[in-house]
Amino acid sequence: MSIEVLGISGSPTKNSNTDRAIKAILDETGAKSEFVKLSDINVRPCRVCYRCIHDNICKVDDDFPALAEKIKTAKALVIGGYIPYSQIDGYTKALLERFWSLRHQENCLKGKLVVTVLTGLDPEALASVNQSLANEMKVYENMDLLGQITIQGNIVCAFCGKGDDCEMSTFKTDLLDTSIKACDFKYNKVEDQKEVWEDAMRIGRLMGARLK
Repeated sequence: MSIEVLGISGSPTKNSNTDRAIKAILDETGAKSEFVKLSDINVRPCRVCYRCIHDNICKVDDDFPALAEKIKTAKALVIGGYIPYSQIDGYTKALLERFWSLRHQENCLKGKLVVTVLTGLDPEALASVNQSLANEMKVYENMDLLGQITIQGNIVCAFCGKGDDCEMSTFKTDLLDTSIKACDFKYNKVEDQKEVWEDAMRIGRLMGARLK
């Protein structure tokens, strides 16, 4: 039996909030699923070589063509990423660029169910990237966007050993309440973000129901 739901994470952090949220959604669907971590495979950005335009098959010699077959076969996708420098991460961006090979002449993703998961710090950046993801899924890929999960991310500067003393620290930007100290910062687990976690469970069940 082939997989029904494919989860793809662009977060390179081991067992990240993004990873766990995606896996939780997959579990809630009750469907046969698979999880792929992009940092464990090799998916490069699109080279715009045009060799895919006649058959929707990317000819670049990396791991995307094999992943594309799973993407096309799956009935639903859960795609997750995170936001460094107010933009979607490089792993997820490369994946989305390669989707271009799937929409020439015949749109291979049309009507496929999809959920996006996004982790970040800056509310404005989260809103902007979420809108871009929604636009790509619905307008460019013609997919059926069931929902978008937004997770409060973690500050690397809190755990680097320098914290408040580093001139480059996030603690010195306007992303945080200036009263917060590195030593007081608590790890934001997605499971502890009650509304976010419950929304992920709900969307997972919704996806499972739509697949039946």
